[in-house]
Amino acid sequence: MKLTKTEKIIFFALLALGVFARVWRFGSAPPGLNQDEAFAAYESWALLRFGQDSSLHPWPVYLTAWGSGMNALESYLMLPFLALFGVKVWVIRLPQLLLGLAALPAAFSVGRRLGGNRGGLCALAVLALCPWHVLLSRWALESNMAPNLLLLGLCFFLKGLEDGHFLPLSALFYGLALYAYSAVWPVMPLLLGLMLLYARPRFDRSLALAGVILAALALPLVAFLAVNYGLMDEFKIGPFSVPRLVAARSGEISLRNIPENLKTMGGILARQSDGLKWNSPGAFGLFYPVLFPVFGVLGLGALLYRSVRALRARRFDAAVLLLIWLLCGVSLAALISVNVNRMNFLLMPLGLTTALGAFAALGLAGRYGRAAGIVLLAVLLVFFGFFARYYFTEYADSLNGEFTLGWDAALKEALSHEGTVYVTGALSYPKLLLAAEISPQDFNNTVEYAVYPAQYLSPLRFDRFVYCEDSDPPFDMFGVYVLWNGAPTARLESAGFTVRRFGCFEVLWR
Repeated sequence: MKLTKTEKIIFFALLALGVFARVWRFGSAPPGLNQDEAFAAYESWALLRFGQDSSLHPWPVYLTAWGSGMNALESYLMLPFLALFGVKVWVIRLPQLLLGLAALPAAFSVGRRLGGNRGGLCALAVLALCPWHVLLSRWALESNMAPNLLLLGLCFFLKGLEDGHFLPLSALFYGLALYAYSAVWPVMPLLLGLMLLYARPRFDRSLALAGVILAALALPLVAFLAVNYGLMDEFKIGPFSVPRLVAARSGEISLRNIPENLKTMGGILARQSDGLKWNSPGAFGLFYPVLFPVFGVLGLGALLYRSVRALRARRFDAAVLLLIWLLCGVSLAALISVNVNRMNFLLMPLGLTTALGAFAALGLAGRYGRAAGIVLLAVLLVFFGFFARYYFTEYADSLNGEFTLGWDAALKEALSHEGTVYVTGALSYPKLLLAAEISPQDFNNTVEYAVYPAQYLSPLRFDRFVYCEDSDPPFDMFGVYVLWNGAPTARLESAGFTVRRFGCFEVLWR
């Protein structure tokens, strides 16, 4: 299905807008650095420099960060960029950005198999311009890689049904998704099993290779689960290690909490917000108000109608694969306590379902479909224009505290002076490790935790750093202080300390 000249113009215009929304001021909006971004970056830097993570495990299949662990894929993908460009915010976020950009043509490809060229353009428009995916692509929360990888997996699975050579690539992306977000582990066998059962790809070398790739990627994580359920001791596989966590978070998956979890999920979808500023851009929601409920509901109806007809007729329809993903996403959301980023497994198929609803609406418009498409695209562009303006101005500024604007400059100034550095609790310890370039060995030799073991380890001190209360820091004539802006510093200033402000922080020294 070749694109017409008009369709090509729309495709490249949407792609350009999607790229702009993700690349413009990349690295400075959102400002500063999130604590999970910082830990992923420190682990990557430590692996690059020392071949160990923060807990001294060589090349672990799952990071032991925070004590209860962290997905490893982003830190590994970050390695070549840190080696080339050094530790910078835009470098830390680059793997997430690249996956977010790759998802745009993948959405078009999947949408095309759902509804031809018009369906592909609907899918591209929804994903390229929706607030949820723009936000997801612009900061390096490691679990937010999963929906893009799953979309790429589906894209190449659909291609693989036509040309089996693409199936190993599909398996690669589905396997990598396991390393992006551990919450998908319970439902991934169900997702892939149902997809294979329905699509029944021809068994050949390509499918066999795809199975080998998926098994090779999944087995280290199966071993990781065995280690952390006490079935075996931690061990190494060649250069890689399978570590035991300080504390596991297995209690996060619960059958008992299904009603409450579903209620929370429904509330988030109804409000298009989870109340967390970094996940939800105010009144613009995840997929824009009005557009999402209308076309989301219409798309769900179209999805069910097409799937039932295809299953009854025993014929293939890509809509059935999308329905399988959607149902698996709901199942996962029912098992865990969700917010927007914890239900990202569900949001990608919801976005595609919304696009299917837009495609169905254009079909219902009949001979007025072209005019309806122009109106719908114009409305979406208006929403996007207002959202982009809000995101890069008021919204970005509102995140200064959440992403600790000025953390790097404040720590650089503090470390340029001798003495103990007393630090506000608002600065998470991976940011200190990253700024001071402390080796994993030195960190583990000097760290003192408030409680150990714990799911979320909280250091009291390590290396030169000592955590303190902003309201009552200890008095040390030879110390250096990094405090939250607005903390009471009169006693220090009266003792001759110099004060300098860096974003959200004040640095004091003599």
